[in-house]
Amino acid sequence: MENNRTLDLSAFPEELNIMLAFMQMNADQAQHWGKPSMPDIDWYQFLKLIRHHRVYPQLYSKLKNNNRIPADVLQAIHQDYGRNTFQMLRLSGEMDLVCQSFLDQGIPSLVLKGPVLANLLYGDISLRTSKDLDILVPMESVETAEEMLTKLGYESDSHVPRLFNWKWKMHHISYTHPQTRIQVELHWRLNSDMGKEPPFEELWERRRRSSLTRNEIYMLGSEDLFMYLVSHGARHGWFRLRWLADIDRLVRQGVNFETLISLMRRYECLQLGGQALILASALLGTPIPSPAKPMITGSHHRELAQRSLYFIRDIVAFSPVPSSQELAKTYKRYLFALKTTRQKSVYIVGQLYPSFRDTEAMPLPKQLHFLYFPLRPFVWLWRQMRQEA
Repeated sequence: MENNRTLDLSAFPEELNIMLAFMQMNADQAQHWGKPSMPDIDWYQFLKLIRHHRVYPQLYSKLKNNNRIPADVLQAIHQDYGRNTFQMLRLSGEMDLVCQSFLDQGIPSLVLKGPVLANLLYGDISLRTSKDLDILVPMESVETAEEMLTKLGYESDSHVPRLFNWKWKMHHISYTHPQTRIQVELHWRLNSDMGKEPPFEELWERRRRSSLTRNEIYMLGSEDLFMYLVSHGARHGWFRLRWLADIDRLVRQGVNFETLISLMRRYECLQLGGQALILASALLGTPIPSPAKPMITGSHHRELAQRSLYFIRDIVAFSPVPSSQELAKTYKRYLFALKTTRQKSVYIVGQLYPSFRDTEAMPLPKQLHFLYFPLRPFVWLWRQMRQEA
């Protein structure tokens, strides 16, 4: 069993190893960390890694009294912590407003991450970063929710044509308030790969109320939250260790792994749970409870964990597009490897379904849009050739 959690970390730079070590320490241990014969450390690269992985809120309280870290590096982390605290307070207020507005319109909503997740996992909204609000609503309520966001002053970030059963090809849309610059991602599905996932009604039945505000703000139940967080982290290659820190906290708080394993088998994402636990154990020292052992059994889970180290090791960017062609190809192969055999078949069939990009590559009158279905392979190939060029 131990072999399943052993990963090759030899390529990790010293600055990343030290950051991971600090993440495993308590405040007293971190305060006294350091040796007279310390290795040569690029402290500004260390700061860059902390910012990239979005873990400066958790590390600030641990590092602030360590006099072996340069004062200007500590000051920069302190400033990042202060800005994040202000941001999380703003997001909390806006979350309250948006969710209450949805509730007044009879729209049930589940906040997926953001301030409610910070409060749940860390007991303090200042100890986790969030750039936006992710809110899940029933698919049939998307248009009503969009109208409500517009009334609140939000503007859509996307002007993608809504063609070819667009809700099937997408899983969320983004809105930004022009004055506050707060972004809301309105979700109607948890994931973007069109795989199996619990319907909203099932998630709503297992919901829990957040203790962050007096108003009725709901979030995913414990097992659904674990399943969503590992799916989200895996889809992004775990390139920010903040997501793995969330898994560590959730496991330490306690999860019903018997229920969780059954749920993840049903929705074909057990391999993603195994990947997350193996990574968390190897990088953050997360204890693996005995009921979770079936989740980390098998070489495929370890292989997926090893693959993701490529994205964790280096400072990579996937958004809005991968920063290099090599990264893009590696990432595509990784995403395909995450899927089960059935999911791969569904994915391949899904590639035959037209998208709005086909209409941009080869515009046709609306009455001839049915032709995009038989022409899809040829249009797709043409687009790929143009992209390569």
